[in-house]
Amino acid sequence: RHQLDLIIAEAARRRIRVHIVIDFVHVLEKLWAAAWSLHPPAAPAAEDWVAGHALALLAGHTGHVITALSGQATTTAAHRRDGIDACIRYLTNNLEYLRYDQALEAGWPIATGVIEGACCHLIADRFDLAGARWGLAGAEAILKLRAIISNGDLDAYWTYHLDREHHRTHSTHHQGNTHSPLDR
Repeated sequence: RHQLDLIIAEAARRRIRVHIVIDFVHVLEKLWAAAWSLHPPAAPAAEDWVAGHALALLAGHTGHVITALSGQATTTAAHRRDGIDACIRYLTNNLEYLRYDQALEAGWPIATGVIEGACCHLIADRFDLAGARWGLAGAEAILKLRAIISNGDLDAYWTYHLDREHHRTHSTHHQGNTHSPLDR
């Protein structure tokens, strides 16, 4: 919750819209905990139960899943309800971040594997070298450059960089000055 609050506050401060999607793997973990509240250990029916609810979540029917789970929870013995109650709370408290149908339609990742892989490629592969020591400024510069290269934008960036460097060294503050510095 703390991370979500920080992200939302930072987005508001910058006046940008961010789309937050909770990792689907975490939701599956909650569904499995609920399944074990309703099914005996290692019951094959639990897998079908989880798959059915997972597909409903992916289709954007989170409200229906919460309603179904709530109905099933009422018929479950109190000493077995921990997993299903926790799942219902989790889904209810995070409803706005479980719009998997919209995320999938937009082509967004719904699990952190893609993000973790990118972090490993951009960060760990470079900074986890034995004996390497990095200062913040150098590390940030390397990460930016690695991101530009990984995104296939190096040529465009280099053209931009050269243009900015040319502008900096030949800026317009000398234009309009018809006298040579040697004339003074």
